[in-house]
Amino acid sequence: MPEKAKKIIIVGGVAAGATAAARIRRLDENAEIILLERGPYVSFANCGLPYHIAGTIEKRSKLLLQTPEGFFSRYRVQVLLNTEAVDIDRTNRKVTVRDNKAPNPEQALSTIDYDALILAQGGTPIIPPLPGVDQSHVFKLWTIPDMDAINKYIKEHQPKHVVVVGGGFIGLETAEAFVERGLSVTIVELTDHLMPPMDLLYGKRIQERFEAAGATVLVKKGVQSIQKDKVTLNDGSEIPADMVLLSVGVRPNTELAKKAGLEIGNTGALVVDEYLKTQDPYIWAAGDMVEVVSRISGAKVRIPLAGPANRQGRIAATNVVASLSEARGEVGPIPLKYKGAIGTSVVKIFDETAASTGFSLAAARKAGFDAKETTILKAHHATYYPGDQDLLLTLVYEAKTGKLLGAQAYGKEGVEKRIDATAVTIYAQLTVENLTEIDFAYAPPYSSANDPLNMAAFTAMNALSGYSNQISADELPLDGSVLILDVRTYGEYAKGHLADAIHIPLDEIRDRLEEIPHDKPIHIISEGGFEGHLANRILTQQGYQDTAYISGGWATLRLRDGLAIEA
Repeated sequence: MPEKAKKIIIVGGVAAGATAAARIRRLDENAEIILLERGPYVSFANCGLPYHIAGTIEKRSKLLLQTPEGFFSRYRVQVLLNTEAVDIDRTNRKVTVRDNKAPNPEQALSTIDYDALILAQGGTPIIPPLPGVDQSHVFKLWTIPDMDAINKYIKEHQPKHVVVVGGGFIGLETAEAFVERGLSVTIVELTDHLMPPMDLLYGKRIQERFEAAGATVLVKKGVQSIQKDKVTLNDGSEIPADMVLLSVGVRPNTELAKKAGLEIGNTGALVVDEYLKTQDPYIWAAGDMVEVVSRISGAKVRIPLAGPANRQGRIAATNVVASLSEARGEVGPIPLKYKGAIGTSVVKIFDETAASTGFSLAAARKAGFDAKETTILKAHHATYYPGDQDLLLTLVYEAKTGKLLGAQAYGKEGVEKRIDATAVTIYAQLTVENLTEIDFAYAPPYSSANDPLNMAAFTAMNALSGYSNQISADELPLDGSVLILDVRTYGEYAKGHLADAIHIPLDEIRDRLEEIPHDKPIHIISEGGFEGHLANRILTQQGYQDTAYISGGWATLRLRDGLAIEA
């Protein structure tokens, strides 16, 4: 008699689970695959939810990537919707499931045996225990029903004032959607800047764009309570709010794993090995619920992003089939290792883009690296070709070795491609010196002969070698201990400058050296950093001993708190 077909249960759909199911079928035509999804949709584009609220994605159906019928037709995967796994009997390899649509509790529970189990339960938005969070005008955005509820509420109640609590990815994308819908939007963020995974400079650039679109942004503020028509903050102030969106973070769904006695790591997520296997030899896991290795620091971290979740689903599926094949003496696929993630992300901010990869400067230092940064403001393509846009770009690197640790960028064009390229260099463990040598595609409509990434790497190498010293905007002393030299043009200077700065345009420095004393360190302000480097080289060769220019120039310095700026 032929052996019984392998029975594989996948708990959770959407990214990791649905990907795993399809991969298993491609590897094993005979396996019995059952996918359990506690919600009403097996596979949907959760990253697209804010864009349907905004109206950018007009058809709701576009977000539904696969149906149970479609899954069965193409992959012969049995999908059980509204079915929740509530217990795992690891000894007998059985899953107890509850049919959330069953008419009575007695009919709700049943068991399914398995040969292998993949947990792909993702995460759940954190709902802070605040007074008023259970009211009908308070929402989260994580699933299709969440999105439907928001759209229905806007249509039926026509709210005017919405408060978005949390300035991360989902909060910002949904805040933008509300602005596009004509609502008055206030974003409340507990930390000192929007998009906390990025450095302060980028959070402030994002804040400026939201404020330019008419939104109000409040940082270093928390919500104390939610009332019917307002929100009370932790400083006692009140904000009108006839609609509230909570987006303060996501926790991994590990309740089932904990109940089954599987190990939970210090990150709060499920522990898996490099093959995405739990300590149970018949259970694998993937997606937002697992902790992974940072490819930069080697530490265990959580990186709840769609890209890593999809790849983990593919790898877990491969290793399940490989393990079951080996156990039966069959030839199966070669097992795959998941070697960790870098953490690369991008977010649309109206007509602008913010993106990052790896560590921010703050995160690198928190992880124990002796890290430095270099920031430039450059045109995203040749300035003589029409349509060039400013690109703000930061490289974070290890001070001693020059090894790249991260990058951030902001602008209207060319942002994500620079971050993607840097992600590859970080993956390959390259240095800023290597980045100076990489040939990037060049034609005037797309870049410059030296790409902004090359230019940023040049500035980092100049700093590492001591050829041209630089400091970050936050490192500029404001106590009078240094001479601040502003070398911008008269027009640039007139738009805003530090009250205590000496202004000598770059092209006049050689003729006005007598105005620059030698008795203090000199720190140089330029518009985007490059002219500061030029001024620094002039002064160094003219005998000035202690000089440095500000990385990113006025583009970064103007966003520093506590400056006395005159115009």
